[in-house]
Amino acid sequence: MKFEIKRQLLQRTDRVKGVELHPSEPWLMANLYNGNVLIYNYTDTTLVKSFEVTEQPVRAAKFVARKQWVVTGSDDMLIRVYNYNTMDKIKVFEAHTDYIRCIAVHPTLPAFLTSSDDTLIKLWDWDKGFACVQQFEGHSHFVMQVTFNPKDNNTFASASLDRSIKVWSLGQPMPNFTLEGHDKGVNCLDYFSGSDRPYLISGADDKLIKIWDYQTKACVQTLEGHSHNIAAVCLHPELPLIVSGSEDGTIKLWHSTTYRLETTLDYRMERVWGLGYLKGSNSIAIAYDDGTVMIKVGREEPVASMDSSGKIIWARHNEIQTVNIKALGSDYEMQDGERLPLAVKDLGSSDLYPQSLQHNPNGRFVTVCGDGEFVVYTALAWRNKSFGPGLEFVWSNDSNEYAIRESPTKVKLYKNFQEKTTLKLDFNAEGIFGGSLVGVKSGDYIVFYDWEGNLVRRVDAVVRGVYWSEGGTQVAVVSDDSFYLLQYNADVVDAALAAGGSADPDGIDDAFELIAEVNERVKTGVWVGDCFIYNTASWRLNYCVGGEVTTMYHLDRPMYLLGYLASLNRVFLVDKDFGIVSYTLLLSMVEFKTLCMRGDVGTALTLLPQLPKDQGELAMTGGHLGMAQQCLVKAKDYSGLLLMRSVTADRKGLEGLAVEAREAGKHNVAFVGLFLLGRMQECVELLVESGR
Repeated sequence: MKFEIKRQLLQRTDRVKGVELHPSEPWLMANLYNGNVLIYNYTDTTLVKSFEVTEQPVRAAKFVARKQWVVTGSDDMLIRVYNYNTMDKIKVFEAHTDYIRCIAVHPTLPAFLTSSDDTLIKLWDWDKGFACVQQFEGHSHFVMQVTFNPKDNNTFASASLDRSIKVWSLGQPMPNFTLEGHDKGVNCLDYFSGSDRPYLISGADDKLIKIWDYQTKACVQTLEGHSHNIAAVCLHPELPLIVSGSEDGTIKLWHSTTYRLETTLDYRMERVWGLGYLKGSNSIAIAYDDGTVMIKVGREEPVASMDSSGKIIWARHNEIQTVNIKALGSDYEMQDGERLPLAVKDLGSSDLYPQSLQHNPNGRFVTVCGDGEFVVYTALAWRNKSFGPGLEFVWSNDSNEYAIRESPTKVKLYKNFQEKTTLKLDFNAEGIFGGSLVGVKSGDYIVFYDWEGNLVRRVDAVVRGVYWSEGGTQVAVVSDDSFYLLQYNADVVDAALAAGGSADPDGIDDAFELIAEVNERVKTGVWVGDCFIYNTASWRLNYCVGGEVTTMYHLDRPMYLLGYLASLNRVFLVDKDFGIVSYTLLLSMVEFKTLCMRGDVGTALTLLPQLPKDQGELAMTGGHLGMAQQCLVKAKDYSGLLLMRSVTADRKGLEGLAVEAREAGKHNVAFVGLFLLGRMQECVELLVESGR
């Protein structure tokens, strides 16, 4: 599997025994052997809070987010409960007669489990004054970890140095059953959460990871590879990965279906003691002897695609779902940036774990690619049409042609599901792009071929994305920090190929002509005619015509472009929770700007009557700020006014805008205005009023 791995945080400290991620705040909590508990903000890597709990090791610490608590368990046998907002100590009590190893908070009940070296597991109810409401006896050695079953919160599992795993039910003092198979003490365990499989995983001092079917009580797989005790295991809730951490200092990522070892990570921070993860996030936190590391695995960009009629298909893990924008009806009035109330339908499931999903140009087929294979499905019935090995799959602008990167040295071209040719590569193919031409990239350049396999042109650039206009006359080539708009001269290429091609090893010299280079980081992009719409790394939604960039909207969260529907004059985006939003982009305005850029002012003027009065930025681009402000006021463009009045330090104007925006229900604008003015009390009132 092709997973990008980025390090988000590295903090060197005394030995870390455990880590946890907060469900709603950007916080990572680390509990330390020296008796302290530290909470970091992982977006800016600052230390947010620290608790000096005790002078003995804190082996367990958990968030109870619904109570704003941190609960700690330590070698002094005490459980301590703190309010993490006020830092007040809520409760301290002796829970066990030996070291406390683990705490597991119940997902819904006002209760948590503790396990200890005294061989006992206890259930504590905080609504009953933290009374011990149940004790579970059965292990004959230290109980290293307990964890609730996410599919059945009434049951939990425990791992012990007596070499066994036991599964228990709340309300019953004896275990339901015992799983035995490890040769040495079991340190850690976790349940499979997302899939249908009734599995749990365990890691032990025999250096092995075992996967168990808790219905049949059988060990279905054993994973070998670590060279020392396994200290932590987890099944990632968002990715098809089993993650294991060992005293050998490495983290291993295994495919949760094939059980193949995908990658080994070594951050050189000595022994691993704990892992933390969070539903809805691709991040993994790691507790080491020398500190804490947090990594992000894969992209959080949703795997989704929209066809030209407004049907959207996306993948939630292996499940495929669909929504249809046209189903909202012609009388539904879409608001810019508002989430659309679309009815989600289950379409089927994918045989692969989808890492990409894309419609072909006419929308009849959808391709899923992942796990080194591809499958082409029919878009309506979700039937398997074609499949095979492939690291990447891309469609041509012609709906019947596609290309597959089978390996770093082999790219094959197909037509009507029949293999046509294999590209002759003299370099390693790191990625491919579809469209009017096939783009094959190496580390330093990209080579374009036509769909017959002829070399067209090599372009020296480190490429992250290629977006072709529908007509195939223009292309945006995206690098890390900028993008290039190129004109594709198809006639020149056809003539050169008819004459036997180019003698130049870099291809046909005049195949492309540079229109513009724009210094912005593009996340995703789509074309509308000669207009390139894209969103930036700072989450602005822009469009570019002939090199001139216009900012349409500032997005309030990460969103990714799906496409444009000319019939609605709207561009559609999706967020990582599969919320679909839309923004207005008038086709007439795009055409007007395109004609102006080409110098065809006469034809452009004929379009003027079609343009609404609130469109047009001539005053702003000409530096006539007074006139621009009048236009923004008349157009009730609150976002534009916020930008203008804040950058021109117009305090009085901001005060008026905050009132007007609040009355118009534009709470984001009103909030930012009040915040910039330093009116915190009114900010709080606005948050309360708008239920945020």
